[in-house]
Amino acid sequence: MQTNTPSSGELVLIRHAPAAVPGRLYGCTDVAARIDPAAISALKARLGDVAQVISSPAQRCRQTAEALFGTSLEDARLWEQDFGAHDGLPFEALPDLGILSAAALARHAAPGGESFADLCTRTAPALAQHGAQANWGGPVALVVHAGVIRSALALVIGSVPGALAFEVAPLSLTRLRCGADGPVSVIEVNRQ
Repeated sequence: MQTNTPSSGELVLIRHAPAAVPGRLYGCTDVAARIDPAAISALKARLGDVAQVISSPAQRCRQTAEALFGTSLEDARLWEQDFGAHDGLPFEALPDLGILSAAALARHAAPGGESFADLCTRTAPALAQHGAQANWGGPVALVVHAGVIRSALALVIGSVPGALAFEVAPLSLTRLRCGADGPVSVIEVNRQ
């Protein structure tokens, strides 16, 4: 398999490994990852070298970063969306929201939680900072959550609701080209 080595100016976003206990909505609930050595090895072969690795403080992200890179810095701004009263619930216990437009879904927040639009607002400064760093210091890898990756895509495409259309699988790669102010274009999304 050919390695697609990131170039200077790339922000490489990696979604963490699957949760050790699947079938639940995990946002700010801190759970362990299920690390599959074969899947980690395959991802490593596709990654190439990066100048810096930054992780969400969530255990599942830290474990994934450690398995891939051995170490990472942490950025608390990169936590997953807070699903409030729904955080940690089994998928089948989640309320049916009915049919919502993408804009309404982006604004929806569970009781005590944050909306996807709120997540985008919260993570934008971190994504801009790490993207700018990638522009001048070489590729930066972020080991984060699906919501944070969609937030980065929202930043690039200029549409918070539009970013909800992207699928982000566990241990997938999303690569963004960055300029002096952060991410500016999409190179690839959800590469597995």
